[in-house]
Amino acid sequence: MAEPLRAFRVRGRGNPQKFGVAAGSLRGLLRKGCRLLQLPLPGSRLCLYEDGTELTESYFRALPPQTELVLLGPGESWQGCECAGAGRRCRFALAAGASDIERLLAAFYTQREAVVEAARKLLTDERAPRRQRLLADLIHNLSENILAEDKEEDEKWFEGLESRFKNKSSYMRYSCESRIRSYMKEVSSFISNVHPTARDAYKRITDLMADKLKSVKYNGCYFDRREEEEGARLCTTEGWFSCQGPFDRDDCPCKHSINPYSNRESRILFSTWNLDHIIEKKRAVVPELAEAVKTQDGREVNWEYFYQLLFTVDNLKLVHIACHKKTNHNLSCDKTKIYKRRKHNHRIS
Repeated sequence: MAEPLRAFRVRGRGNPQKFGVAAGSLRGLLRKGCRLLQLPLPGSRLCLYEDGTELTESYFRALPPQTELVLLGPGESWQGCECAGAGRRCRFALAAGASDIERLLAAFYTQREAVVEAARKLLTDERAPRRQRLLADLIHNLSENILAEDKEEDEKWFEGLESRFKNKSSYMRYSCESRIRSYMKEVSSFISNVHPTARDAYKRITDLMADKLKSVKYNGCYFDRREEEEGARLCTTEGWFSCQGPFDRDDCPCKHSINPYSNRESRILFSTWNLDHIIEKKRAVVPELAEAVKTQDGREVNWEYFYQLLFTVDNLKLVHIACHKKTNHNLSCDKTKIYKRRKHNHRIS
């Protein structure tokens, strides 16, 4: 019983034009291809366009329709398309596990120009609207100078910013610092709502918080891709940020991600992402701090606990605007951590 015909896309070694050829066997496909490209049948062979793997009859039967192939004449060779090396490294990185995503991205972007060129060639022949859009988006994103860091390497990225910013990471660090500074300002200004008898104590605590923030440079490291300590930043070394999901979920259901280091538009769009307090700043943390100062009755307020809730990722989540729920979180501070535990001196009898 004859094998059913399947269509493939066949091209020559030095010819970018592709031809649709239908065949039920490797021998039949090779014969039709040689006739079409005017190559001698003896010594000719077919291989995968992507990585140069030479076809056998059993391998041919496993190929899906519309696979792109290269027909080689006697003495010709094919090592794969321009981005095959990057593709093999990407597949290796994926197989290694989620912890190696940065290695995947690094391999991808080191071959950026080759990938863009290959995607452009595919786009010229693509007719399906959805695949056209995917290829266009891929080309757009990869055409951006993501790995550029200094102003002279990517001047367009810095348009609209103050001239004092000389590299991308310094601005991103400043952007994070500005958010944390605004939180500190809100905490300090709440003093007008504190009971008059407790305002001095409240002021002493906010001063301690401000001093600690200054010592850690307002946690600007969260947005700085150059930060060497991985746990101190919220992005990859290439600058990719992932949404951490709404306050009441462990992850982002939509898998939102963004790279504000890639282009000016993404940098501006990233400003709409929120550093959201899980236990709410205005509704819970600051009012609880004010109440703790008012009713401390000789006890020492555990200001470091409130500091963590207000200014660190212990209680902050980076979220896409669509994942930022503005409803009441209905969460409160841990009552056992509001005051520091007193040290007891044990007598030895």
